[in-house]
Amino acid sequence: MAIPKTVMMVFPLFWFLFSTIFSTLLTQGNTLPPCNETEKHALLRFKRALYDHRNRLSSWSTHEDCCEWNGVRCHNITSRVIELHLDNPCFSYSGEKSCHEIALGGKVSPALLQLEFLNCLDLSLNEFGGAPIPSFLGSIRSLTYLDLSFASFGGLIPPQLGNLSNLHYLILGGSDSYTPSLYVENLHWISHLSSLEHLVMYQVDLHKEVHWVELTSMLSSLSELVLYDCKLDNMSPSLKYANFTSLTFLSITRNHFIHEIPNWLFNLNTSLLDLELSGNQLIGQIPECLGQLKCLEFLILEDNFFDGPIPSSLGNLSSLSLLALFGNRLNGTLLSSPWLLPNLVLLYIGNNSLVGTVSEDHLKKLSKLKGLDMSSTSLIFKVKSNWVPPFQLKHLYMSSCQLGPNFPTWLQTQTSLWYLDISNSGIIDVAPTWLWKWASGINGLINLSNNHISGNLSGVWLNNTVIHLNSNFFTGLLPALSSNYWILQIMSCLDLYPSV
Repeated sequence: MAIPKTVMMVFPLFWFLFSTIFSTLLTQGNTLPPCNETEKHALLRFKRALYDHRNRLSSWSTHEDCCEWNGVRCHNITSRVIELHLDNPCFSYSGEKSCHEIALGGKVSPALLQLEFLNCLDLSLNEFGGAPIPSFLGSIRSLTYLDLSFASFGGLIPPQLGNLSNLHYLILGGSDSYTPSLYVENLHWISHLSSLEHLVMYQVDLHKEVHWVELTSMLSSLSELVLYDCKLDNMSPSLKYANFTSLTFLSITRNHFIHEIPNWLFNLNTSLLDLELSGNQLIGQIPECLGQLKCLEFLILEDNFFDGPIPSSLGNLSSLSLLALFGNRLNGTLLSSPWLLPNLVLLYIGNNSLVGTVSEDHLKKLSKLKGLDMSSTSLIFKVKSNWVPPFQLKHLYMSSCQLGPNFPTWLQTQTSLWYLDISNSGIIDVAPTWLWKWASGINGLINLSNNHISGNLSGVWLNNTVIHLNSNFFTGLLPALSSNYWILQIMSCLDLYPSV
């Protein structure tokens, strides 16, 4: 059937009008409205209450759209303020003066209550001089992320924070010797944070709350729990079960537990990926039940008072990439369990009373190994002179264990080392000809001290940052050093004299 001529003439005109209108709407849709005036003035009042010595908030001007201000993020359709990222961009744990000068301080103004869609507030790493956390923050019900860590807040954590039922992240604490610590009278308010997924507290005094395990385990969505140096003195050792149904990361370090690992931990066998209990005073043997935590990728139990052998069940943790048992009172023969872990990247078993011989057979499955610490043990490392390891190490600590008497030739296969400490390891040998050229590739620390290594250092050039060659039998001229070095310790070497 033929199309009428009038239709053929009208259709192009209709299509032109439609495409023009659609294009106009699309262009207008890409132009966002300016930020809300009420929220803009609220932010300016918030700014006026702060100390900003380095003018980090200089872009916060009445003449500019507040969605373009530094640290402010607005919704991409409504232009309402949804996030404030005001953490210190220059923070340094070494306490550099310039980083402190750039920190914000002063008071946190209740003008923030005007930001009715605010879901993220990050004031971390600033300097609020021991001021208490404002209780009005508990009225910003839209918050899903709150980070006040290392910002020098002090005093009682307001229980009003328990009103933030939409909160997913809560990060508090972290202080220096000049600021009073945060503390709680109890943690009952925490059980009301029904959406909480990540709870992180640094140096918050929690010692008054003896039921912290029971209360935090009521948070069914909690996947990360970090309580660092919080003056806790018990982990509810008599508790048989804790309802941490979603927990994947548990770090309870630098506290004051003087009991064995509690039984409730072993119920987390379907979810837990990372268990960190270092720097406490946990006692007894490491339980075989840890082998039930089949999903574990990180197990850190260093700096406690564990005794007895390393449990054989740890060999069942096939996903484990980090095993840190350093600094305990473990004893007995080193069993096969650590050597059966094909995904192991870091193995730290030093500073224990372990005995026995480590051979090539123990290490043949550890192809991913990057760090090994067997220092300060009675272990004997005995491999063939032509052994080629299946791994490339970055860190090797074998101080005060038996590595000698021959200089370990397998070291020359390790071309990625940053730190090498084989001091006091029973080496009685002449430094091999390849040693110094190979050692110049170690940019970090090299420690060969307190052995009986001999050889002439004339013409040797070293590129390391920290070098310890003392208490050996080297002779000749002092080695030439690159500009990288910080420390050279070479005293107590025989017959060394300066080059001219």
